[in-house]
Amino acid sequence: MPALQQTPPQDSRFIIEEFAPAYMTLYREGKLSDRLKAALAGLEDCCACPRNCHVNRLDNEKCVCRTGRNAIVASAFPHFGEEDCLSGSNGSGTIFFSLCNLRCVFCQNWDISQRPAGKECSADAIAGFALHLQSQGCHNINFVTPEHVVPQVIEAIITAIPKGLRLPVVYNTSAYDAISSLRLLDGLVDIYMPDFKFWHRESARRLVKAKDYPQRAREAIREMHRQVGPLKFGPDGIARRGMLLRHLVMPGQELEATAIFQWLAGEISPDTYVNIMDQYRPAYQVEDTTRDGTPRYADIQRHPNAGELKRATIAARKAGLWRLVTR
Repeated sequence: MPALQQTPPQDSRFIIEEFAPAYMTLYREGKLSDRLKAALAGLEDCCACPRNCHVNRLDNEKCVCRTGRNAIVASAFPHFGEEDCLSGSNGSGTIFFSLCNLRCVFCQNWDISQRPAGKECSADAIAGFALHLQSQGCHNINFVTPEHVVPQVIEAIITAIPKGLRLPVVYNTSAYDAISSLRLLDGLVDIYMPDFKFWHRESARRLVKAKDYPQRAREAIREMHRQVGPLKFGPDGIARRGMLLRHLVMPGQELEATAIFQWLAGEISPDTYVNIMDQYRPAYQVEDTTRDGTPRYADIQRHPNAGELKRATIAARKAGLWRLVTR
C-alpha cells in the first residue's frame, strides 16, 4: 500500500491525548455477551453482507462467500506496507481472511480472495493471532477482507478482550458491507478503512460483479463515519480512531473518482482522510478474452498514467478534501 506521508496534525480536533479501545466501554458495561448472541444468531439465516444468501452457516452451509461456520484465515503478521499511521515502527497486526464477497476482475490478491487459501479458524484461534500480534508490539489489530465474516470477527474480538487485548481494532474493507453488520460492530471497531472503488452501477457490475456496490458503499461509509468520525491520531502520529478512506486510481475512471470525492466532501465530511492509491496494475482476469479473441477489459489493461493520478488529486482538492495521502 502507498506510504502515508503525514505528520501528526497540529489541529487539536484530530489529536487524542489519552486513548482506550472502544470495546473497553462495552466490556466494562457487560454488554459483550448480548452483542455476541446477536452476531452469531445472524449466521443462521445469513445476511452478513449485501449478498443476502439466507443460508444457515451455523450448520456450515455455504453460498457466495464459500465460508461456513468458521472464518478462513490466510495469514496473520505485522504488516509494514500499510499507511504509516497504521504501520508505524512496529507494524499493523494484519489478519487476512480468505475469500471475498466481491468478484473484482482486477484483484491483485486473487489467490486468497477468490480461493480458499489458509485454514478454517475458531474464534479462539483468531483471538490467539490478535494477542500474539499485540505481544509483538503491533500498533493495532487489522482485520482485512472481513465483510463476509463479521460475526466471526466479533466473536474473536470478544474472546480476546478478557485475555488482555487492548489494541485499536481496524476494519479494512471493500465497503461492500451490510448496515446490520456494521451496527453490530459499533463500539468494537476503532478505525474503519473502507475502499470506495466505483460510483456508477455499470462500472461495478462489469468490474466487481455487484451492480449495487456503489449504493451499498455509500450507505456503509456513512454508517462508519457516524460511528467513529474523522481520523484522529495519538501524539505519536499513530491513528487511534476514525475513518480513513482509500480510492484506487484506475485507468479511464476519472469520472468515478470525481463523483466519489464530491460526495465525500459534501455528504460525509471535508475532514475525511483519503488515500489516493497509485498501485493499480493489470492482474487476475484483466487480460481475459472472449471466444473470438476480443479483450474483455481492454480499457484497464494498463497502469494509470501520471496525468490520471494528478487529475485525481486535483479533483479531490477541488471537491474540498484537504487531508489527502498521495504518492
